[in-house]
Amino acid sequence: MKLKKYLTLTRAGIIEALQFRLSFVVMVIGNMLYLIVVYFLWKAIYASAGTDVVNGMTFTDTLIYLVLATALFNFMEMYTVWEIGRNIQSGKIVLDLLKPMEYRKYLFWSYSGSFVTQFFLTFLPTFIAVAVVTHGAIPMGINLLYFVISVVMAVSINYSIDFIVGTICLYTESIWGINIMKQVVVLLLSGATIPIAFFPDTLRTVVSYLPFQSIYNAPLSLLLNGSPDAETVIKALGTQLIWCIVMMTISKVFWKTSLRQITVNGG
Repeated sequence: MKLKKYLTLTRAGIIEALQFRLSFVVMVIGNMLYLIVVYFLWKAIYASAGTDVVNGMTFTDTLIYLVLATALFNFMEMYTVWEIGRNIQSGKIVLDLLKPMEYRKYLFWSYSGSFVTQFFLTFLPTFIAVAVVTHGAIPMGINLLYFVISVVMAVSINYSIDFIVGTICLYTESIWGINIMKQVVVLLLSGATIPIAFFPDTLRTVVSYLPFQSIYNAPLSLLLNGSPDAETVIKALGTQLIWCIVMMTISKVFWKTSLRQITVNGG
């Protein structure tokens, strides 16, 4: 019965996402322009380095990593922070709190439809295109299963971080600046814009203890490693699982505590 309730929200999300076809086209064009910039930027970096391998990654490895990171970002982007901020500012949050479903779960499943559409419209075509163009540079084996498991936990961690940041709006009543700062921190420290292998040793060590690297770096590292050993897999997935539990707990407790501060303007 509960599953049917959640799947209904997913179906509604798919229908809603398919209503905005033009935004999808604009997003694809924007991503293509971004990837062209990335290609020439990293080509110049490798040319200036004077070697085919930098920090253990070839130019092809780096490009595949960044293309798939961009596709993964489009797949997992949920705009949760903006939604919470708008609901608080408009007073709609009061109606959402009256729904017979915990707000955190309701918001996640409302956006789950976008996961389905973005997976088939952006990530999967990008993955296939990269696999074909690179003539099998992406290993196809047990690493795909590790990648899927890792992505599921990455979605959970990413959502929890967004929900925590969105909850701050209950105190500030404005979320624009905070969300911009969050996006910069997550994109940089998760390895979405620069592979973590290129970070200085000290920063790489610090980042390994933070939850952000579990969002993009962990699944992509497992995907691009054709035959990861058991220790690597357990360490990557185990770290993600711990951050899943920690971030879910923090977001849930922070939300319940923050609801005491709620004020509705015009609601």
